[in-house]
Amino acid sequence: MSMAGNLRKVGNLRKVGGLRKVARVAQFVRKHNRVDLSHPARSPLGSAVVKCVTYRKGVRQEGGHDLVTEVERVRRSGDGFVWLGLHEPTEEEFAGIADLFDLHPLAVEDAVHAHQRPKVERYDETLFAVFKTVCYVEHAELTATSEVVDTGEIMVFVGKEFVITVRHGRHGSLGPLREELEAAPEQLAQGPGAVLHALADHVVDDYLVVTDAVQADIDQVEMDVFSKDGERADPGRIYQLKRELLELKRAVVPLGRPLQILSTQPMRPIAPEIQAYFRDVDDHLKRVTEQIAAFDELLNSILQAHLAQVTVAQNEDMRKITAWAAVIAVPTMVCGVYGMNFDHMPELHWKYGYGLVIGVIVATCSALYRGFRRNGWL
Repeated sequence: MSMAGNLRKVGNLRKVGGLRKVARVAQFVRKHNRVDLSHPARSPLGSAVVKCVTYRKGVRQEGGHDLVTEVERVRRSGDGFVWLGLHEPTEEEFAGIADLFDLHPLAVEDAVHAHQRPKVERYDETLFAVFKTVCYVEHAELTATSEVVDTGEIMVFVGKEFVITVRHGRHGSLGPLREELEAAPEQLAQGPGAVLHALADHVVDDYLVVTDAVQADIDQVEMDVFSKDGERADPGRIYQLKRELLELKRAVVPLGRPLQILSTQPMRPIAPEIQAYFRDVDDHLKRVTEQIAAFDELLNSILQAHLAQVTVAQNEDMRKITAWAAVIAVPTMVCGVYGMNFDHMPELHWKYGYGLVIGVIVATCSALYRGFRRNGWL
């Protein structure tokens, strides 16, 4: 998008009147206020939904008011914040929310269209963060086409009096995280920054769970490759694991820089006492990154070992074929000589000629067989 287009978009946002803004947001909330994606079982995936909760001093406030009223109350009192959760909203559905919270159009575009790298950006008083979520796909047996890792995204807008989470994908439910935070009001009392930290910690913890599950798949492939018939193992499974590991790497590794920024650089929406906890999340992320690098090296070694086993097995087969060809060559040569139509051939009419020829063939073939067997060719 060009700079001129961005300026026009910002100008259009500023022209929106207060009544129009309130009407649009109120209509959106009335349409979706009963739907919650906190738990996948509570509502169908694939539809735009919203969950709005107000917290004061870390305690969840009872509902009964629409989003606009709750936001106005929080702004007037200067106490508490609103946590708004959405799932794959469209541009039209998110426009009212963007107007109400004065979100930057570039961040709104990223949140709606997704497919972003993990990052942290600051727009005036608002912090915008992108996290890649991962989920291990259960499978009865690993094949060359098995899906191992499924990825999604969570976009987070953090302001002084609000937290907006936009989730993309069929996993990464924030319901358990919300309930866990509500059980620790002293943590929620520290403001929206505490939600951002809990969300980052939740995402990285899922990384650890997925890497442990992927390690089990790698161990199984390793056992199959180094088994008795390891050369017959399907190399497609190794390639598939490497591809899925690359997908996991794309989600995990780019998050390192954003976590460093959150743990070292002052951010207005994040309290200093919360910022220190991001270092612990960064340590966990480094552990996951090291595991992924180790898995990649291990898969390379397994693949090379498998190719070496295949090469050795092929050489073994070629030696056996060569040995049997040498054994068969003896009777072929003798029979070929005596099969020629000549009247005067040595011992052609001798009484014991046939038995002698057969004896020579058997003795020679037996000697070759024993020699090849002794040398490991047969």
